[in-house]
Amino acid sequence: MTIPHVPTVSVTDLPAELTEATVLLDVREDDEWGLGHAPGAHHIPIVDVPARLDEIDIDAEVYVVCRQGGRSIIVVEYLNSIGYDAYQVDGGMVAWQGAGLPLASDGDSGPAKIY
Repeated sequence: MTIPHVPTVSVTDLPAELTEATVLLDVREDDEWGLGHAPGAHHIPIVDVPARLDEIDIDAEVYVVCRQGGRSIIVVEYLNSIGYDAYQVDGGMVAWQGAGLPLASDGDSGPAKIY
């Protein structure tokens, strides 16, 4: 899902390494995160983003991901409106898994997966 005025990047065009200058922000819910997420991603559920802005470096490029793109668009619009340099990850974690990119999981939920 893309919207013309929202900066968007595909999962295959993300920076190869996450550093202090590049943040992958996962805005899915806790249960979604626990099943599978990108290694090195920072997790803040969408409803908590405004209250937890201090956890997101305003000088970093922020790549926002959710399951398929709906929530990440909202967060990217919000972050960009308050001065962040944010990009929506097109297709979200579904596209991530589809591209065969690595996944991590929390606990004993079995192999990491998105769907």
